[in-house]
Amino acid sequence: MCAVKLAGLEPASVFGFFEEICSIPHGSRNTKAISDYLASFARARNLRYVQDEANNVIIFQEGTCGYEDHAPVILQGHMDMVCEKDASCPLDMAVDGLDVAHDDRFVFAKGTTLGADNGIAVAYALALLDDTSIPHPPLEVVITVDEEIGMLGAAVIDLSELKGRMLLNLDSEDEGVFTVSCAGGATATIELEAARRAVYGPCIRLCVDGLQGGHSGAEIHKNRANANKVMGEFLSRIQAMMPLCLTSFAGGSKDNAIPRSCQANVVAMGINLERINGIAETLQAEVRARYDEPEAVVQAFDLDALGGNALPAEVTAKVIALLCSAPNGVQAMSEDMPGLVQTSLNMGIAKLGNSMKMTFSVRSSVNQEKQELLQKLQELAKFHDASYSQMGEYPAWEYRPDSKLRTVMVDTYQRLYGKTPEVLAIHAGLECGLLGQKLPGLDCVSIGPQMHDIHTSREKLDIASTGRTWNFLLEILKAL
Repeated sequence: MCAVKLAGLEPASVFGFFEEICSIPHGSRNTKAISDYLASFARARNLRYVQDEANNVIIFQEGTCGYEDHAPVILQGHMDMVCEKDASCPLDMAVDGLDVAHDDRFVFAKGTTLGADNGIAVAYALALLDDTSIPHPPLEVVITVDEEIGMLGAAVIDLSELKGRMLLNLDSEDEGVFTVSCAGGATATIELEAARRAVYGPCIRLCVDGLQGGHSGAEIHKNRANANKVMGEFLSRIQAMMPLCLTSFAGGSKDNAIPRSCQANVVAMGINLERINGIAETLQAEVRARYDEPEAVVQAFDLDALGGNALPAEVTAKVIALLCSAPNGVQAMSEDMPGLVQTSLNMGIAKLGNSMKMTFSVRSSVNQEKQELLQKLQELAKFHDASYSQMGEYPAWEYRPDSKLRTVMVDTYQRLYGKTPEVLAIHAGLECGLLGQKLPGLDCVSIGPQMHDIHTSREKLDIASTGRTWNFLLEILKAL
């Protein structure tokens, strides 16, 4: 383990392992290499480990001197990251490592997401396991796969060998905030058959760009526009003037990331590009005024083509109706916890290929509301003669009023920093609910260093906060 681009940052061991992790491609569904890296790490240190067929890894380490007989503590995070990049970035994130850098205050990746969500959890765990001088109780380190696409690894992992019933989840992004409950969720997909035919006529490209995007749980309430929904409105307004036939549609790449851009190509009968650009200017002004989107861009361009393999006008109309009628964003706020989103959904992906697929991330801390929202999407699909499917459903992580772990952590934080941490529930999904189902009586708290703009190419990790969180983690382990 040797940091190069992050050399000189403290804690050196944490940033060293983090840089190694960043050098290995580890997007969701592309976790074999990072999983093998973790297994190799354990073998090199003679640590017992389990690597399952899904690529989940569990590493065990005995307690240090004086802590051998203490109750085991579970450290948990996920090894996969959301892979987003700027259009100008030449990296292939499926095979290339990240181009990490820092400016003495933040670590970031040039042109891509950084994956500190949740590579920093893995780095913390490896730094702990690597240094036998750090006092701690027996450790059971659980690193899951595919958290970002529905917690698929946590759903299948076998935890029967774990003895611990206190779990420190390291998948939070706000320093000084202890998460003790989170929403449950599911991924839902509406798919409309898209039989194409040759269509003759002038072609135009429609673009929605410059939106902020962000995490569909942590930032769904921040009044950010969804590029797929904006494009649906753009198409609807043009369709009111002239028949349209879609040849392509692509918006968003992750169901749990608010889409920043969307492009659609259409054959427009009786095209008047000047009028369409008038619609674009009006819609752009409305988006900038209604949402926190000062850089929003809505445009139309003439294409040097006459026709193409397109959806018929009547099918295009169905697609536009689905885009416009599908619910999106915050659906309900919590009455018990002011400011907390209770139920939401995000149309994260909309893509036209052999079919038109729209994929939603659905979240709620109230199980009944989650089911009702999923049912609404199912009925919407049926109304438009489309199919419906869902996957990756996970339960809410319920608040535990008698948490020994939370008490120890709050007391330790107050002793270290002279202030009380914020203890809250969040709308973003964490794996604690799924893991708690497998380990009855599990006591969980989630923490992490300060990050900004996760799931976007603007993602950055606060260096000083990473150090403080590391020191806090060491103090927690000593207290346990």
